[in-house]
Amino acid sequence: MKRLKWLLLVFSLALAIPLTYFIFHTYKSLEQEESAELRFFAETLFDRMENELADLVRREESRAIDEYSPNQKTGEISLSPSPLSIKPKEKYILGYFQNSPDGSLQTPLAQPEIGRQNDHAIIVDRLDSVNSKFNQKRTGISESYEAQNSTVLEEKVQDIKEGFDTRYFSSSQQKQKITLGQEAKRVEQVPMAQVLNLAKGDSTAESELRSEEDANLIVDTDESRYREMAATPAAAGGRKKSGAKDSASTLQVEVDPLQSVLIDNETAYVFRRIVINNQIYRQGFVVELASFLNHLVETYFRDQPLNRFTGLRLSVKDQNHEVSVVETGVNNVEQRYSISRKFPRPFSFLHARLTCDKIPPAPGRKTLTIMMWVLGSIILIGLYSIYQSMRVVVDLSERRAGFVSSVTHELKTPLTNIRMYIEMLEQGIAGNRDREREYFRILGSESSRLSRLINNVLEFSRLEKKQRPLEMKKGTFDEVINEANDVMREKLRQEGIVFRIEKNEVKPFRYDSEAMIQVLINLIDNSIKFSQGVIDKEIVLTVRQNSGGTQISVKDNGVGIEKNSLKKIFDDFYRADNSMTRQTKGTGIGLALVKKLVTSMGGTVAAKNNRTSGCKVTVFLPS
Repeated sequence: MKRLKWLLLVFSLALAIPLTYFIFHTYKSLEQEESAELRFFAETLFDRMENELADLVRREESRAIDEYSPNQKTGEISLSPSPLSIKPKEKYILGYFQNSPDGSLQTPLAQPEIGRQNDHAIIVDRLDSVNSKFNQKRTGISESYEAQNSTVLEEKVQDIKEGFDTRYFSSSQQKQKITLGQEAKRVEQVPMAQVLNLAKGDSTAESELRSEEDANLIVDTDESRYREMAATPAAAGGRKKSGAKDSASTLQVEVDPLQSVLIDNETAYVFRRIVINNQIYRQGFVVELASFLNHLVETYFRDQPLNRFTGLRLSVKDQNHEVSVVETGVNNVEQRYSISRKFPRPFSFLHARLTCDKIPPAPGRKTLTIMMWVLGSIILIGLYSIYQSMRVVVDLSERRAGFVSSVTHELKTPLTNIRMYIEMLEQGIAGNRDREREYFRILGSESSRLSRLINNVLEFSRLEKKQRPLEMKKGTFDEVINEANDVMREKLRQEGIVFRIEKNEVKPFRYDSEAMIQVLINLIDNSIKFSQGVIDKEIVLTVRQNSGGTQISVKDNGVGIEKNSLKKIFDDFYRADNSMTRQTKGTGIGLALVKKLVTSMGGTVAAKNNRTSGCKVTVFLPS
């Protein structure tokens, strides 16, 4: 049995180690897939925000250079009103204005007919305040244009090596830098009408431009010509590139990419530099930071499923110092997963960070978990069943070996007694007739004991092979009681046991007479063994009849049977391991034979201890 345990242990380890490795790496792969999905959809969220900003940048970079000027007149000719004279559709844009070389403010909202509106007047005042603050900062504004776009997934528990996204796109392509709008300054040939309209309000710049116009003989005093030029797409926002046929009516202009500067904790100025004759104009719009951040949150995150398990933090940073922050979603304390992005120019002040403590499980995780539990349960049940089966086989084998030893001893004892008393009779040791009769009674008892033992073994063998035929006949059970009493009388007398029979009036019922005699003899013999050491020895045989059948019980007042052995005493070759069984002799097949015989007749057998002392074995035979 010990060797079997070691074999099962080695087999279990050989099965558990690769299975554990498989489960661990499967769950690890699922976790990597889940984190890769989180990264993918976080980047998708940031990309959607970036796409809106890119559209905004492209729209602003395509504007004509004179759209930022108020509506003005040249003689009797009225220019087209600027499209920026109305409030922008983006609620986070306060308004548009141009910062001239002399620092003065020009805005389409300052037109006389617009300025009469109170809300526009308030906006113009705020734009003027922004322009004043900008004049204080513009000398320190860098002319370099960074092209940064970084999305980083930080995980505090494990590194994410590969996910479903990296199986379809190479990492080098994923990490390409992105810019919004043009990457470097460009040079355009702009109609002089637009240039003059741009410079309105700055007398010095306008005077220089008109001198440039006179020097190049490009002034056209014909009113119809001026009207035609003012109505061209170039005047209303189009551009005339270098190499145009009418180069005499154009001027070379440098247009820089959009950039931004934080005016204060509430506003930022996104602008482009326009360089004409070494004069720098700055044209752009003012962003209200709090409204800008709330707009991004409401538009792209608030109603998304991501909002249920992640937290989003949008912040505006000025030299790594946060000046405005909006947080929404789940407040993740551990922040096991963190995905961050710094947006490209001109919104390089905008930083986004998505955090998550626990990613929702992938659909395959639940199926895998169920299958792992099922597989583990099957393996454990299988190993336990194999162990139990082998334990039963080994236990039965050990009991068989003990049975052979017990049978040998049980056969040797009566044979030795018979041989001894025969020799005593032959040598005349008895001395008188009474002593001889006593010897003959002992010889008869030992012969009966030997016969019972042999009959039990033969009967057990026939029942095992299912070769024991039954002769079921109706009777009142009296002949069975009398026969069993006659067989066991001498042994009962020798042990000093009182044998009482309690039998009520019973109707005839079906049973095999020979089988029931053997059942009663074995039950009485078992009670005799467990009554040793008791002062008042008594065995009671009771026969009663009820509605379902006949109940036959044998009760003694011996030491009883241990509770954990009550259900095992009817097993083949089983003997309870206690002091009484070690002192008494037996083969372990008596009660097993009782159960087999009773079961073959359609009955049942059970044992239980008495309240005071002793044990009671009950046989029930159906009517």
